[in-house]
Amino acid sequence: MNDILRALGRALVSLLHPRMLWLTAMPFFVSGLIWGAVIWFGWEPFTDFLRLWLEQWEFTQWIYRFFGYFGVDSVRMALAPFILVALLVPLIVVTALLLIAGWSMPAVLRHLSRRHFIHLEARKGGSFWGSLGQSLGATVIFLIAALVTLPLWLVPPFFAIVPPLLWGWLTYRVMTYDALAFHASAEERKRIVRERRLPLLVIGVATGLLGSLPTLLWVSSVIMIVLFPVIALLAIWLYVVIFVFSALWFAHYCLRALSRLRIEEAAHHEPTLHGTVLPAATTLTHESGDAAGAAGAAGASGTSGAPPMLPPPEGR
Repeated sequence: MNDILRALGRALVSLLHPRMLWLTAMPFFVSGLIWGAVIWFGWEPFTDFLRLWLEQWEFTQWIYRFFGYFGVDSVRMALAPFILVALLVPLIVVTALLLIAGWSMPAVLRHLSRRHFIHLEARKGGSFWGSLGQSLGATVIFLIAALVTLPLWLVPPFFAIVPPLLWGWLTYRVMTYDALAFHASAEERKRIVRERRLPLLVIGVATGLLGSLPTLLWVSSVIMIVLFPVIALLAIWLYVVIFVFSALWFAHYCLRALSRLRIEEAAHHEPTLHGTVLPAATTLTHESGDAAGAAGAAGASGTSGAPPMLPPPEGR
């Protein structure tokens, strides 16, 4: 838990760096252009189509009568836009997540490598195609699960449980691969994911809860749902910022875990002299000191077995 909180604090600090804020620009513009055009030209046709389609169902009429009995007549106006928003939001979020994973995550890793993890050797156990396959595969599974569980998104308390779990799983699957693809070997990446699956899933669910905040904004009021076309760009920007923060959180946690793994492996494979195990590297307190600490311990070990140097005899 300490590692999760430490990575959280460093991710918050890193998010305020101007370079990290700039990384939100491209995903925001691309997502905004794509979905802004879809919403601008398709909002009214889609809502009219859904409204006519809903009028044909007896269950929909029962819902209208039920809420009308309590004097809530706005349901007839808001149901079609609500369904459309429920269909658009997952697509918008997935678009932002894939853009962050494909474009912003490499820049995040370069930034952290220069500032905090300069000692880590890049073993390049991942690739662009591997990242693409991982992202698309996880996205397909997520969309199927979201479609199957969509009715639960409308029922309390499941609307506060199911979406964060799905977003958390998707974020964990996509971000973990990209966070380790450049620095870790394939074996190291698989080992870290296997040994730290629960903490990584916790980070994913936490970021999934953050990603649900803009969604809760829409379901909080009928007026907000109707105004979705107007303030959709604000929601897209919020999603992009949340996912850049998620990338930083996963990167800090995964790269620190990789640094510790390599130091443990180096200590485990250190040579011995006369049956005595040489002292291992000291416990690290900061990523930037990992290389220096390891190198210092290695240097000390290399000279600990040598006899002391005697001064030369004085001349007579």
